Amino acid sequence: MNTLEKIIAYKRDEVNEAKKLYPIELLKQKMFFNAKAVSLSDYIKRDDKTGVIAEIKRKSPSEGFINKHISVEEVSIGYMQASSSALSVLTDNISFGGSLKDLEIARKFNYCPILRKDFMVDAYQVYEAKAHGADAVLLIASALNKSEAEDLAGLAHELGMEVLLEIHNQEELDSHLGTYADLVGVNSRDLKTFSTSLETAGSLVAQIPDSYVKVAESGIKTPEDVLMLRTAGFQGFLIGTAFMKSARPDKACQKFSQQLRNLSIHNVAS
Repeated sequence: MNTLEKIIAYKRDEVNEAKKLYPIELLKQKMFFNAKAVSLSDYIKRDDKTGVIAEIKRKSPSEGFINKHISVEEVSIGYMQASSSALSVLTDNISFGGSLKDLEIARKFNYCPILRKDFMVDAYQVYEAKAHGADAVLLIASALNKSEAEDLAGLAHELGMEVLLEIHNQEELDSHLGTYADLVGVNSRDLKTFSTSLETAGSLVAQIPDSYVKVAESGIKTPEDVLMLRTAGFQGFLIGTAFMKSARPDKACQKFSQQLRNLSIHNVAS
């Protein structure tokens, strides 16, 4: 089994245990379940935002712990003060050190779109996402066939959330693209080798119809990377590790956003 297959296997076991401990009917009673979701698509397209989806994650399968002792409250508020368009919260524990509690804290302290980022393989997780305050869910093409993705997306829409479909290559774009997604993300990280290349994003973005909000994921390290990807056709930019490697991810995001604004102004002027 490769790394992704191992993750999906333990995720299915994890979900089955969660169903026993906290049935869907209890999820529906949580305070955020009936709250109106905030549109991730709309916020990414706002002119007063940077397009950055700033991510909270403590570790990754490729790097281990990145920033173990963060305050989700402090980091999430700082991200939004930096004019980020949205938050991405990793809720997977084993691979990323996250939790649904992180999602709840981010929701409690911020009025902005929040993406639940996890390995979604079961309808139960969509209910979980809504109950803990998410406005959008990530569906990974390499973890789901198109029929499974359509079913999960249908439920997400029924609950008022948006769907970000993540693809990694031409094959996944061809097999999974459909009207069920609101946003399409191109992840420049190969989930089997965990290597990254922004050339992957650049080569695929032109093939994604303009009816979708286009998001570049993984491997974005500098404001120059964002400008290059924006020129290629992306509107959203999911950035986690570049911020989380700092002792103060919120401050790193604020510095990044200011540099991005300065570069954008310079490019327009020239």
